[in-house]
Amino acid sequence: MALTLVKGSEGPLSAVEYPEVAEAPRFTCALGGAYGATLGLYGAVPLLHSGSGCGMANAQGMTYASGLNSGGMIGPTTTPCSGLVEEHVVFGGEDKLRRLIETTIQIMRGELYVVISGCVPALIGDDVDSVVASFRDRARVIHVKTSGFAGNGFAGYDLFLDSLVDNVLSGEKPDVEKRLVNILGLAPNQHVFWKGELLALKELFASVGILANPIFADFGSVAAVQAIPKAALNVVLSPWNGLAAARKLEERYGTPLEAFGYVPIGPRDTASLLRAVGRRLRLPGRKVEAAISSQERHAYRFMEYLAEMFMVAMPHAYTAVIADSRTAIALTRYGANELGWNPQLAVVTDDPPEDRRPEIERLLTEGLEGTSVPRVIFDYDSHRIRGYLREQPLQVIFGSSLEKYIAKRENESHHLSVAYPTYDRLVVDRSYAGFRGGIALLEDMSHSFAGPT
Repeated sequence: MALTLVKGSEGPLSAVEYPEVAEAPRFTCALGGAYGATLGLYGAVPLLHSGSGCGMANAQGMTYASGLNSGGMIGPTTTPCSGLVEEHVVFGGEDKLRRLIETTIQIMRGELYVVISGCVPALIGDDVDSVVASFRDRARVIHVKTSGFAGNGFAGYDLFLDSLVDNVLSGEKPDVEKRLVNILGLAPNQHVFWKGELLALKELFASVGILANPIFADFGSVAAVQAIPKAALNVVLSPWNGLAAARKLEERYGTPLEAFGYVPIGPRDTASLLRAVGRRLRLPGRKVEAAISSQERHAYRFMEYLAEMFMVAMPHAYTAVIADSRTAIALTRYGANELGWNPQLAVVTDDPPEDRRPEIERLLTEGLEGTSVPRVIFDYDSHRIRGYLREQPLQVIFGSSLEKYIAKRENESHHLSVAYPTYDRLVVDRSYAGFRGGIALLEDMSHSFAGPT
């Protein structure tokens, strides 16, 4: 399907001819991803070395579209920015950056200052690293290179982690804490439920005696960063985000990794995560199974309150998921394996690396109960996604706010926003992670059909 975008001298140009052009993509640029990650790190102060438009677009468009959130104390217009304009393109922006860092250190109290450079400094060749290095005797300042051609917002999260590992962690291997695990793969703001998921995962691991280090969404986050090398295991809950950092940590500190691939929803996959991590940490099997049994009993007992409504109104529903890879995997598996739904379509919108796509497709299609396997498409163009949804009848569509009116008016389907951009619901610490996550999911979607039923 060709999308006519503009007209050139030789006729219309299409998205097939120019695939880098897309209508309403589902992510910000790499600068936005690193900026969002910095805002998620308590005690860190972002400094944008870019045009002010880059800062405004991400301060509002990224956080607001992540469940109607603001950026917190230093996320909106209070974010320091060098505000590069035409003269800096000609004469360079290093002096402007130097003055920005100087005044920010004086005015804003922080444990870590993160200089995030955009397209203009990369194109004109500003030596940002040397400017940043000149302040390291006064404050902990690091640089994340996030020009637009460095990737999207999900890649920006990985670039941020890479800079943390290289510039904040020491090279010496500390004593390992046998029950400590780092949680990687949840990109703040690009993953809409990141805060609630990290809190739920921390409680989940604590139930079997594991001390989780979520890094983000907690107080003392800079101290949590410095504790990263002490972990006995790095748990990566994405099929690609966080993998590069985990591999670097394995090479530098010998910390093994457990690549689970997604944040589990419901008892079945949550139990699988606990068992996998428990085996890697050599936890007593009886203790892990006792915790699983107790939480499974609670989850399934409370599911009984929802069961009749869904059996009558939504039996064996035909479903589609339009979301980033780890969200799409979790929802597809939960719907197929615990609710008896029939997954028809999974559109993966975070533009994962080519070498990770076979594994993503495997997680979306293997190990599903029932007779239905979803068609898997990697795409983030909203126009083409609209076309995919038109091609088959659907009863439930999990997606972003961009699909809300398409679902209702064109598919006559029930819709729930679960992926970026989400601006039709407020998401603070809500999540669908863990044993009780499936109940929360069904609570959020049931209002659209329970009353009419």
